[in-house]
Amino acid sequence: MIGFLKGIILHFESDGILLLTGDIGYEIVLTPQMIEKLRSAETSEVSLYIYYHLTERQPKPVLIGFETIGDKAFFQTFITVAAIGPMKAVKAMSRSVGEIANAIEKKDVKFLTGLNGIGKRTAEKIIATLHGKMESFIALTDHTNIMDKEKFPVEMNTINQQVADVLIEQLGHSSASAKRMIKEAYERNTAILTPEDLFDEIFKEKR
Repeated sequence: MIGFLKGIILHFESDGILLLTGDIGYEIVLTPQMIEKLRSAETSEVSLYIYYHLTERQPKPVLIGFETIGDKAFFQTFITVAAIGPMKAVKAMSRSVGEIANAIEKKDVKFLTGLNGIGKRTAEKIIATLHGKMESFIALTDHTNIMDKEKFPVEMNTINQQVADVLIEQLGHSSASAKRMIKEAYERNTAILTPEDLFDEIFKEKR
C-alpha cells in the first residue's frame, strides 16, 4: 500500500494533481486548500503523506494526499463521522486543520456549514461525534506547543523526543536549546514527517 510519495507535479486536475514519481504518474486527490497552496508555490516538487482508499463500492483505488502526518491523522478522524466518507471529507477540508478542529471544539455550526459540502445537519453530526477529541489537532498548528506531550499527537511527540535526545545527549545542547531548535525547525517547515526530516531542517540553518 502506498503511504508516502515525493515527486514533480506534471499538471493540476480539478480535484488534485498528477504527480510524477520515477517513471510513474499518480493521480492524487488533494484538499482545496492544498491545491491553492501548490498552485502559488514557486516549486513543482512536492512530498505527500498518502491515504489509500479502496472499497467494494469504490473498486478503483483513490490516493488522497496530505502535507503532514497531522493533516492525515485529522482526516482519518474526520471520516469516523457517519455522514462523511473520504471523498466528502477531503473536499470539506477547505480551511486549515487547526481552524476546523477549533470550530468543532467550540461547537461552531456556522463555521462548519461554510465548509464545502457541509450542511447544518452534517455539521451537527460532526460536533456530536468529534467534540472533545480535537485538542491535539488545534495544537498541531501551534508550534509554541511543539514539545507539549499532553497536546501534540503521539507520532510527532516520538519524533521530537528522539531528536531532542540526540541533541542533548550526543551533541551537548541544553534542553532549552534543543526545544528552541525543534520549535524553529517546525516554524520553517510544517511538512516534517520523520526524525531525519527534522534533523535536516535543524542543521540546514547551520550549513
